[in-house]
Amino acid sequence: MERFCDDLRWEREQRKISIETICDKTKVSSRHLLALEAGQYGELPGGVFRKGIVRSYLGALGLEESPWLERFETSLRESGAGDSSGEGWAEFAENVRRNRGESDRGISLRWMGVIAMMAALVVAGWCVWKFVLEGRLL
Repeated sequence: MERFCDDLRWEREQRKISIETICDKTKVSSRHLLALEAGQYGELPGGVFRKGIVRSYLGALGLEESPWLERFETSLRESGAGDSSGEGWAEFAENVRRNRGESDRGISLRWMGVIAMMAALVVAGWCVWKFVLEGRLL
C-alpha cells in the first residue's frame, strides 16, 4: 500500500491544481498543506483541526471524503503522530502561542497608537476650550 501523502500529492498533480490554488480555496496555509503532502503530520495542528485541513484539501480536489479520511487515520496511526490523549491539545496550544507571539508586538504598538490619539484629542480639546472661553490660545 502506498503512502497516503504520496497518493494525495499524486491526485493533486493529476488534476493540475497548485498548492496556492488550494490555499486560496480553503484558506489553509501552504505550510500545512505541504506538511500534509510530505507526511509530516506532527507539523499540523492537532485533533479536529488536522482532520479539518484534510477535509478541506479533499474538497478542493473533489475527492470523496470517507475512504481518504480512513486512509489518513491509518497513516496517522502508523506515523505515530496521532493524539488520542490530551497531549495533542497542549501541542496545539503551544503552536498557537508560538504563532501569535509574533503579533503581540503589533498589539502593543496598536495600543500605543490609541494612547497617542487620545492624548492628541485631549490637547485639541483643551485648545478649543481655551480659544472659545478666552478668545486666545495661550
